[in-house]
Amino acid sequence: MTTAIPDLLTVPEVMVKLRMGRTKVYDLIRTRRLVSIKVDGCRRIPADAVRTFIVDRMREAG
Repeated sequence: MTTAIPDLLTVPEVMVKLRMGRTKVYDLIRTRRLVSIKVDGCRRIPADAVRTFIVDRMREAG
């Protein structure tokens, strides 16, 4: 059985996708509204976490 490995994005890539600044993205990570992991000191955000964040915000708005 194989487990799919999620695509991991850098903070700058997430900034572009969400059209937010660096400080805001790190705030979302710090407050755990955006899931992230650290890989040897580098912060990475699963692409699925970004999609989940967007879907959740759309549900809240609608």
